[in-house]
Amino acid sequence: MEAGHILGKGGHPKKETTIATDEARLRRHIGLLIGTWRVRDITKPDTNNLMKDIIADKTRVTVKTEKLRGKTIVRGGPGTAIRTMRPSSPMPSRLALSNTTQHTDFVSQSTRFRDRRLSESEYRTRGDIHRQGCKSNQLRIHADILRLIALTGCRRGETFNLKWSAVDIEGSCLRLADSKEGTTVRPVGLPVVEYLEKERPHRTGTYVFPGQDIDNAVGIFPQSWKKFFKNTPLWDVTPHVLRHSLASMANDLDLTEITMTTLIMAADAVAGYVKALLEGAEFRRNTYTLDRQSRQSAIEQMLIETRPTG
Repeated sequence: MEAGHILGKGGHPKKETTIATDEARLRRHIGLLIGTWRVRDITKPDTNNLMKDIIADKTRVTVKTEKLRGKTIVRGGPGTAIRTMRPSSPMPSRLALSNTTQHTDFVSQSTRFRDRRLSESEYRTRGDIHRQGCKSNQLRIHADILRLIALTGCRRGETFNLKWSAVDIEGSCLRLADSKEGTTVRPVGLPVVEYLEKERPHRTGTYVFPGQDIDNAVGIFPQSWKKFFKNTPLWDVTPHVLRHSLASMANDLDLTEITMTTLIMAADAVAGYVKALLEGAEFRRNTYTLDRQSRQSAIEQMLIETRPTG
């Protein structure tokens, strides 16, 4: 990984932060269970048992951090098992997930666990939980982080490390310089634009969600989201579930074909504009992202069309 021979998303070498995370999982889970074994001695049953042990949380341990009295709890579970074994796939086939465990029942169960999404009624419950969280000054900013993840589909780290310099209100997008895919532009909906626009005058510093110290990002997020959902029907909700739910909701609203149509229309507009310039003509551009009234009308029209009648 460090030499760039193992590629991540988009066919690019893995980022340093991703390598560090993968290395930590390999060390804390695989290293703990079979770290003294020779690779040539590892059998398929051994690898299956390794996966089961991680799922059963047998690698759980409390680790001290550099902060004063700081600690972190390393946990196992289905999601951890999948993420831990995935980086081992380029290793010798005896330890490769693709050759030893992908057809086992517990991997299938883990995959189903990762496919968790919110229903419409659960979204309403999620809204109630958010409103309760906003009543607490301590939890409000974390409630807003979870809401922004639900509305944008951004990753947890991308959201609580979001900087104002990455927020493009006029372009209706987030221009992330250090996402998992590298530099990327994330279009966001009008409700997100209006939220960020409203909060900007009240928040100073670099970060959209500032911490208590001088100009840093908010912390202790995992503990806060677990507090939100503890003893509620959404006890198993994570930021990944919110991301997956947003993508699934787009599919439910039949936006897949609309997206393709929009991309084609965008290609038409760009090609038409360049053609006009080449031919010496002039024509007026109409930027949809700047027309708030049209965007709000489109949202209202969509809700009218999808709302059950009777």
